[in-house]
Amino acid sequence: MTKNTYKRRLRGRVAVFVALAAVAIALDQVTKALALARLGKGVSVALPGPLHGLRLVRNPGASLGLGSGSTWVISLIALAACLLIIVLALRTTSMAWTLALSLAFSGAAGNLIDRVAYASGFIDGAVVDFLDYGWSVGNVADIYLTLAGVAVVALIACNVQFSDRSQPKEHGGAAK
Repeated sequence: MTKNTYKRRLRGRVAVFVALAAVAIALDQVTKALALARLGKGVSVALPGPLHGLRLVRNPGASLGLGSGSTWVISLIALAACLLIIVLALRTTSMAWTLALSLAFSGAAGNLIDRVAYASGFIDGAVVDFLDYGWSVGNVADIYLTLAGVAVVALIACNVQFSDRSQPKEHGGAAK
């Protein structure tokens, strides 16, 4: 692959990553704003199907409320994860991996936005959750994280290459 071809494909993958992330994060934030506006304390809306309903919960912790006493640590981990995902997205040459990484970024960033926007101290805000599954309450960002996890497992299981660029050999020489 020529240098110009690589740069053109990189621009395309970056554009897809940014566009998907922008739409996904916007959708996450709009749904959270609607939940905050429509679901007050004690209000629960029953829904047909796999969801038990809608119920507003402010989660200062990670998944299932774990680490709720260390919200700022979770926020820093989420920030580091977002930065790592961006680096990985710039290194992949696979559109499938770009899409999976964009979903992961969107989920991590969507919940990080809550932790910053609703903070009373150093990045200690709570995430807005409203999708009641019965056994837990989540949000759209959590759905993105789950889909990204499933996608990564599928990409690995299907042996989809992360990068088709030549990698240096283990003992110093360049691969062909």
